[in-house]
Amino acid sequence: MNSSTMARWLRACVAAAGLAVTGGWVAPALAAGAMATGGLTSQPIGHYDFCRLYPGECSIRPPRLAAAALTDGLMRKLVSVTSRVNAAVKPMSDMDIYGKDEVWAYPDKGVGDCEDYVLEKRRQLSRMGVSLANLLMTVVRKPDGEGHAVLTVRTDGGDYVLDNLTDKVRPWDQTGYRFLKRQAIDNTGRWVSIRGGQQVLVGSVQ
Repeated sequence: MNSSTMARWLRACVAAAGLAVTGGWVAPALAAGAMATGGLTSQPIGHYDFCRLYPGECSIRPPRLAAAALTDGLMRKLVSVTSRVNAAVKPMSDMDIYGKDEVWAYPDKGVGDCEDYVLEKRRQLSRMGVSLANLLMTVVRKPDGEGHAVLTVRTDGGDYVLDNLTDKVRPWDQTGYRFLKRQAIDNTGRWVSIRGGQQVLVGSVQ
């Protein structure tokens, strides 16, 4: 096998080994790394309205800003909460529930859309001891162009995503989404841009 053939073979092996699935955890062959964030940006209008109703939820400055240690225990929590909330909440649009769009609320009645799943997972993981600095509501664009919300979990092994569309906990760069904005790590009421993102497709406060 010559050197060029060997190089192609190695690249193919690396690509094939890129994901190892253990239960609900999609583990990368190499750490995904952290998203590159920019400066402060507009707050999604649904979150703005949520903060008006629950100001205490949006004025928290987490005392611990370091990324969470990526341990088996943490990953078990992420997988458990993802599968539990995804199973417990029936997907339903804001228009069907409230008669209007962009309502962010806890799915206490067992129904909700993507933002509501995010809020509930964030609430449960916070109660389990994960710092809010590492539980960040995030706006993305799906491959079909539709706006969507997921929960980003910051770890020292890279950023992971909890999504109501799958029970698998995936590295952010293996979701196929374009990441647009997320909560700031030091203030639950502020949002920062994600570098490389494009125009947000959900309502924002300008």
